[in-house]
Amino acid sequence: MLTAGDDGADGWGCLPGNMALMNLDAVAARYRLKTGAQTRHAALGAGRPEEERVTVWEATRIPVIALGPDDHTMGLYLDTATGYLGFFSGEVEAPGDVLDTLVTYLEEAADMLETPALAARDKPGLIGGALVWLSSVDPAHEQRWQPLSD
Repeated sequence: MLTAGDDGADGWGCLPGNMALMNLDAVAARYRLKTGAQTRHAALGAGRPEEERVTVWEATRIPVIALGPDDHTMGLYLDTATGYLGFFSGEVEAPGDVLDTLVTYLEEAADMLETPALAARDKPGLIGGALVWLSSVDPAHEQRWQPLSD
């Protein structure tokens, strides 16, 4: 709440996979970009049968988590119609494997930080005092990564 998103440290976000909570400006910019792309695709497919039309974005999707603090090209969106998270990228969106709600996603991240030994999806640790998740550590930095202790 104090930073209005995740500014990260050395390019790493604070969420599993070193992803970052997007600030409101980034959310608004990505939403405008994606809805604009959908408007253009809808105009191109206006004369086509429904089954041939391409959906690149739904108005109910709100981007909330980015690939990293400085990379908003991919990440997770909250579908306000279902309450579940989905994956977005620069390509045409397809149903993904993410079936968490934002609340369960953040609760699981908090649980992994509280009890790192039980972390299932990713392992939290530190590099130079910054929180870094093991799954997205560059091999060049891996020897500097220290696991969090319970």
